[in-house]
Amino acid sequence: MYEEISPEIIPAPSRSPELVPITDHEKVFIVHGHDHAARDTVADFVDNWGLKPTVLDKQPSGSRTIIEKFEQCAGETDFVIVLMTPDDVGASKKNSADLKYRARQNVIFELGYFFGSIGRKRVCILYKGNLELPSDIQGVVYIPMDDNGEWKQRIVREMESVGLLIDGNKI
Repeated sequence: MYEEISPEIIPAPSRSPELVPITDHEKVFIVHGHDHAARDTVADFVDNWGLKPTVLDKQPSGSRTIIEKFEQCAGETDFVIVLMTPDDVGASKKNSADLKYRARQNVIFELGYFFGSIGRKRVCILYKGNLELPSDIQGVVYIPMDDNGEWKQRIVREMESVGLLIDGNKI
């Protein structure tokens, strides 16, 4: 006979929502496509805060598959910057002539992975250029990677909103 378990006694699978100082959680995962200059700009900016940017293709493989390497690195982070750049083009089959720039498929996959694993509040979407943004998450704030650097202040505000303490003087 099976015992019915009430939902109140099943622990939540997600991480605790407590706010934590940045000294306890200093790794920031940077999801990116083919624009390595933009990726490096974001990584340098994160590094300048005294945080440790995690860029997957710069991590040792250790005889792991790409997904194994990704899962391990992803499990060691508490904030993510998803950099969407116009690396690919695509269109609906219904209107195949209406090509639009899009982010790489790995970027979209990793965005969804992090939404599910650490939660939307800890994922910041930064985009560069004119590209099609995912429609199934409309209402989520996308931060444009503008030339005047306003994106830096906006990312800092997002990090601070989840309890990560950033020294604004380092910006």
